Amino acid sequence: MDGDLGDFLRSRRARIQPEELGLTPYGRRRVPGLRREEVAQLAGVSVDYYIRLEQGRGPMVSDAVLDSIARVLRLDATEQAHLKDVARPKKRGTPAPSQRVRPGLRLLLDTLSTAPAFVFGRRMDVLAWNALGDAMIGYTGMSPRERNVPRQIFLDPTAREMYTDWEAVAAEVVGYLRLDAGRHPDDNELSALVGELSVKSEHFRRLWADHQVKEKTHGVKLVSHPVVGELTLPYETLTLPGDPDQMLVVYTPEPGSPTAERLSVLASWTASSLPK
Repeated sequence: MDGDLGDFLRSRRARIQPEELGLTPYGRRRVPGLRREEVAQLAGVSVDYYIRLEQGRGPMVSDAVLDSIARVLRLDATEQAHLKDVARPKKRGTPAPSQRVRPGLRLLLDTLSTAPAFVFGRRMDVLAWNALGDAMIGYTGMSPRERNVPRQIFLDPTAREMYTDWEAVAAEVVGYLRLDAGRHPDDNELSALVGELSVKSEHFRRLWADHQVKEKTHGVKLVSHPVVGELTLPYETLTLPGDPDQMLVVYTPEPGSPTAERLSVLASWTASSLPK
């Protein structure tokens, strides 16, 4: 996506004050944070080179230069990886194949009878789920277009009621979507999704403009379910071997906890509701 490198670097500069890096502030600053000249000085590159880099006019930049800039801007490991993605976007290739879930992976989901589990694909499309995951979210009743986490979070009015920590969930989703955009800059479907959410959700626009990036690894979701009530759900995310664009997400409630008991009730309620 055009402009991502410059916007990302400017957003990272804005959060660091000169005093933090031992610099003496001088002159009136029109914008907060470091000047481009200060980043260039500390990174050991010419001012002209750094300006051209922010403007997307620079040559293919080396790892050494990017590592120096990352050090100055105090980027964490996820931000460093994102910087390299947007600084050296992949060449346009053949269209990505349709997202398919292997039969063996679907069988694996079904064996997880006591834990909600899902398979996410590109753009956080929800590709598969087990029975307990469906009882928790209700993906079977949604259209394929609706089975997308960003759309659910920002466009479904019930999402704020469902996720007790909605603000944190929303920020996490946008951070991962930013990573996806950096890895796949020519994804027209992703561009369309970002455009749709930007038009329809002011909250999404604000978070997208912050240029925060976040890998989806593990954490805790707080869910308010209409049938069984409050659920505290730790989760683990596994990138699938052979298909780095798919993730298996499994919620792992503490055995014997109130959440585990409530999920057991939910599983029984779901089983009793199935047609005989």
